[in-house]
Amino acid sequence: MNSFVIADPGLCIGCHTCEVACVSAHSTDNMFLQQEENPDFYPRLRVTETDQVTAPVQCRQCEDAPCANVCPNGSITNIGSSISINQDTCIGCKTCMLVCPFGAIAMVPEFRGGQKQVQPGLRSNANGVWARKERLVASKCDLCEESGNGPACVQICPTHALQLVVPDDVSMDTAAKRAASAQTLQQFGGLIRF
Repeated sequence: MNSFVIADPGLCIGCHTCEVACVSAHSTDNMFLQQEENPDFYPRLRVTETDQVTAPVQCRQCEDAPCANVCPNGSITNIGSSISINQDTCIGCKTCMLVCPFGAIAMVPEFRGGQKQVQPGLRSNANGVWARKERLVASKCDLCEESGNGPACVQICPTHALQLVVPDDVSMDTAAKRAASAQTLQQFGGLIRF
């Protein structure tokens, strides 16, 4: 089973601190020193706010991941305990974004060495001006695998609304539920007759 992060909407206050932590964890540049008119802010989770609920939404690292199943060139794979996107081979077809049941995948500009990358040979015409088209790639939560410290969003959340769920915790929780269920059956076992 893959690990994943889950949010408790009862604890989320919609502060967007998790988004800032995510961008900071995946950027080599200081996001607070960027030009104000054109900030590069691409979190891998999104705080969603409605009249009834506020909570971050991010990848659940599905076991039978629909995004990986539809990727035409195998850019989405299961590595370690999470679903990973190889942005070097991503062609930006958006199919993964369309099939994700959680809306956890976004298309973002590709960066290398702090610079946005453009698509070789492809230009676009905006308002009569031809320009090189930036390369867009799929992006989603990777559980901050490269940091080795776990998800930055979980660590920084001021209300502890985010929790990392790991396979061992799920197994222990399931075993405890089974034991409680068996004890309940034992208590009422003498009353049930067929």
